[in-house]
Amino acid sequence: MGAHSAPSKSNTRRIAISGLLAGGAAIAGAGVAAAAPYQAELVNPVEGLPSAVTFDAPADLQVPAGFEDIVKVSEVTDAPAEQQYVEAAPTSKGQQILEAAQTKVGSPYVWGATGPDSFDCSGLTSWAYSQAGINIPRTSQAQSSGGTQVAKGDLQPGDIVSFYGGATHVGIYAGDGQILHASTEGVPVGYAPLDSMPFNNAVRYY
Repeated sequence: MGAHSAPSKSNTRRIAISGLLAGGAAIAGAGVAAAAPYQAELVNPVEGLPSAVTFDAPADLQVPAGFEDIVKVSEVTDAPAEQQYVEAAPTSKGQQILEAAQTKVGSPYVWGATGPDSFDCSGLTSWAYSQAGINIPRTSQAQSSGGTQVAKGDLQPGDIVSFYGGATHVGIYAGDGQILHASTEGVPVGYAPLDSMPFNNAVRYY
């Protein structure tokens, strides 16, 4: 989540609402002449809607009858005079690894290549991990032998999945039953179903 403005420290209140439309309608219906900045945050965020907005509302706002359990108003005493920031959840290492690999979708497969413009299968995994500050072995066999073993049913985005007997191919688990990998000569880096190749094992280095 990004930063949201709260122009005044002295008369700004935070309004926590469980539904943006219902809460907004309730607040809009409570109008009086004086107005002051308010910040509204969703108690139960709705997908596709912002989790916080800033708007003008009456300085002496009263919660309308029947909305007491939806709209909660409290003084903001710790907000900076000009801005208030809401910290975003930190990105996991696995997600960092996957996001790095995703920037290489469409790159050509070249046997023995480790990037940044072309890759073989283990070259892609080792490059993506390095972008997250993690050094792993170079070959698919060595990669599949290190880290922490992960059951197929416990895969998380960013895990390395190896295929075929002897772990001759590896890719990065992308979630939703998909892997992201550098497949073979003539096929650019891209996604494939996890079950499109014989599963060997999976490991996690973070």
